[in-house]
Amino acid sequence: MNDRLGRVHASRSAAVKATLDYPVIDTDVHVNDYAPVLEDYVQHYGGSKLVDALRKALGSRFVTRGAGKDWYQQTPEERQHHRTLRAPWWARVTRNTLDLATYTLPELLYERLAEQGADYSILFPNDVLAPLAARDGERQALHRAINHFHADQYRKYSERLTPVAGIPMNTPQEAIEELEFAVKTLGLKVINIPGGVRRPIKAIAQKYPAEQFPEIAKYASYIDFYGIDSEYDYDPFWARVVELGVPVTTHYGSQGWTGRQSISNYMYNHIGHFADGSQAFAKALFFGGVTRRFPNLRVALLEGGADWGAHVYAHLADRWEKRNRDAVQNYNPELADAELLHDLFQRYAPDFLKAPGADPARLVQDSLGISALPHSRDPRGAELDDFAAAGIESVEDIRKRWVDSFYFGAEADDRTVSAAFNTRVNPLGTPINAIWSSDIGHWDVPDLTEPLAESWDLVEQGVLSEAEFKALVFGNPYRLYTEANPDFFKGTAIEHRLADRRAAA
Repeated sequence: MNDRLGRVHASRSAAVKATLDYPVIDTDVHVNDYAPVLEDYVQHYGGSKLVDALRKALGSRFVTRGAGKDWYQQTPEERQHHRTLRAPWWARVTRNTLDLATYTLPELLYERLAEQGADYSILFPNDVLAPLAARDGERQALHRAINHFHADQYRKYSERLTPVAGIPMNTPQEAIEELEFAVKTLGLKVINIPGGVRRPIKAIAQKYPAEQFPEIAKYASYIDFYGIDSEYDYDPFWARVVELGVPVTTHYGSQGWTGRQSISNYMYNHIGHFADGSQAFAKALFFGGVTRRFPNLRVALLEGGADWGAHVYAHLADRWEKRNRDAVQNYNPELADAELLHDLFQRYAPDFLKAPGADPARLVQDSLGISALPHSRDPRGAELDDFAAAGIESVEDIRKRWVDSFYFGAEADDRTVSAAFNTRVNPLGTPINAIWSSDIGHWDVPDLTEPLAESWDLVEQGVLSEAEFKALVFGNPYRLYTEANPDFFKGTAIEHRLADRRAAA
């Protein structure tokens, strides 16, 4: 197959694709926006001031500041003094100029999908997250302009490409408004949300108002993950997401969190950060009961790999078995036999009972090494049941509310994806939902034609079986989108490819 520039679309991935009798769905492709055209949309929504806000937001995404200077302007001594985080750098492919253009030009990307090996791709424009750095008065307008731009850019290529809509989550109302506009007005059908929103700690903010103490306000904050301990009720948002049939995705990282604050090394901050951020978000939805109240909610957690999802699934089951509302009574200080304990002390360590300050009445508490916790007002209720909001009565409930709800983006060369399919380890012998995510457009993919072939290499190396490969690149992604919206692939190359398969059968 030749394109208009005379290049032959031959690649290792195209060769792999030719052997498959099922479609390939790429759940994570990063594209760039051509700034002059994007800024025309932003100008339409908010004039030159909003364009300035966009440029400021884009300029601050990968720059951390101290003493009024960014990391690259500071001396090593200043970085140490201000603890200025080393942020991502050289994050885009540049030497491969053809790929650089492909990420930016929708028609070229559409033409090269055969070379890449995908039938259908979900696009995550790099600028879709930019408004998160904007102020309250600018954030919604920027989201709306950027989503509108992406909808128009890729509408012509909807048979094989669909961009996500960026949705702000600072309040449920703001989120619902942008969800409605993106889906009902623009026709977008996948959303990307931040996995958390940073908010001020009220007790500190009241004592040190942000207007007077901006440096304190920057650090005196916590992250609201929506599902648990939130100041807001996000259920109306989740309900509307389910009603509209929209899959939720997130690229939520944790660079800058404790343990990811190196002032000199980006890789130190980077490795594992998507898994940590996504884990915090997913656990909030689970323990907060969101996946119980909205069993049809489908959430894709991207770029963190799938092994962490299997890890948490196993530990949820382990912890529930030891700390469910009945089992946790094994650790209730009130249930210790104080008389038996006293007798054992008299028999094996009578000198302990004669020690200065020894109090037989506090023998249980002193033996614990800590003071007993205060009595719960409801000793059988939610205060002693961490799984109450999630409604867990059995390990099968954990499977429903973790495995069914969440999908885990695994990149092409990630060997740990095998953990998703390890039924010998995963509770109830259940694989978790790993989904193929090429991540093309970022530095870890210097050649966009390689990811599918890299994933097939795992089959040839015995890391994955052919059935697991099929689940990764087709079965699981197909379920993610169609369980949220049965008509998701209507009119697309996926529908046509499956129709051809049925006809051939």
